[in-house]
Amino acid sequence: MRSQINKSGTSIAANIAEAVYAQSTADFISKLSIARKEANETKVWLEILHEGKYIDQESFNSIMSDCEELIRILTSIIVKIENRSKG
Repeated sequence: MRSQINKSGTSIAANIAEAVYAQSTADFISKLSIARKEANETKVWLEILHEGKYIDQESFNSIMSDCEELIRILTSIIVKIENRSKG
């Protein structure tokens, strides 16, 4: 499980970094969408770790809050760019 959360968690940063040099708006949105999916997967692994008592409540709350905030930020950016490219 530790390996899985490490993979999904680091993939978020890698995809955001790739989005910085996206070749097009569609590529930018795609990279951020992948980052958002990886953040969502990370949430699942956090829940599994918490339910299995591998992380305490305080750590879980803090990390989960950060993960959810990151998903909100990525979603906001994606929606704004999509709306801007439509109009």
